Amino acid sequence: MKISLNASVIEGENIGTIMQKALAQNPNLLRTLLGLSFTLIFLLGYAVYGATISPSYYLYTTDTESTVIETADPVKLYDEDENVTNWRWTFTADGDNLTWVNVTAGDLSRNSVMKLTNSAGLYSHTKLGDPDAEEFSCADSCYFNKTHELISDDGGEEAIISMTTTDPGRRNNGTVYANSLGEAEDKAREIVEYFHSPTIIIVDVIEEGDRSTAPSIVLETVNEDFDDIAVFSVDAGTEFLWAVAAVVGCFSMILIPSFTVYFAARAKERKNELKLQKAEQEVDETVEHSEDAN
Repeated sequence: MKISLNASVIEGENIGTIMQKALAQNPNLLRTLLGLSFTLIFLLGYAVYGATISPSYYLYTTDTESTVIETADPVKLYDEDENVTNWRWTFTADGDNLTWVNVTAGDLSRNSVMKLTNSAGLYSHTKLGDPDAEEFSCADSCYFNKTHELISDDGGEEAIISMTTTDPGRRNNGTVYANSLGEAEDKAREIVEYFHSPTIIIVDVIEEGDRSTAPSIVLETVNEDFDDIAVFSVDAGTEFLWAVAAVVGCFSMILIPSFTVYFAARAKERKNELKLQKAEQEVDETVEHSEDAN
């Protein structure tokens, strides 16, 4: 009986020692988490400050000018041997920062062939300009040729969309990295400024038979000149909210598991304390009974 009592006391003492060690480690854990939290706040605050006060990215804009050339009188070439009529239109485009060359033909006959020719070469693809095209990139899929053509199986209206370059920096604004506004403007102008030469655009429509009425042709060219440049700026208030959200997210990832372990340890500690108290009470009662018996 005494051996059992001594074993219970020893077990209680071991549990008490373990709980004391756990309690001694918990403040260190809390101090570590708090220190890490303040470190994250400082780093995120400095990142927001650096992006707001000392940016190195500049946004430039381009001034887009679209020119639409309506149908001029074409040259008719009839080939009696092949029994085909070749309608030819010749246009002169503005080569200064020329980006887009688009031709639209109407009133085409069945099985007619339309060609767009420029000796400097153009980039084109049947999906270029198609709003329903999926996973299409002109930089990867467009063809660079001096002549692009299509066949109108059903006739009616057709269009050839083409570009002088696949570099997005020359079209619809862009971004440059620089140490100063002057350096940024020089880089932006170097990207945008371009002269496309030769500027002669030839459109051919080949139809079967001896045609007397020419299709309608509309040529559209787009020129984009450098307009303005400004330093990239961020909204400090918005960035602060994002920083707070990031901090909260980091805290949640770190603190929730840690505090879960902490509270679980505390619950286990309280449970062990109750067991220890119960064991001590049983020991006291046993000792009292033993003394009464003696």
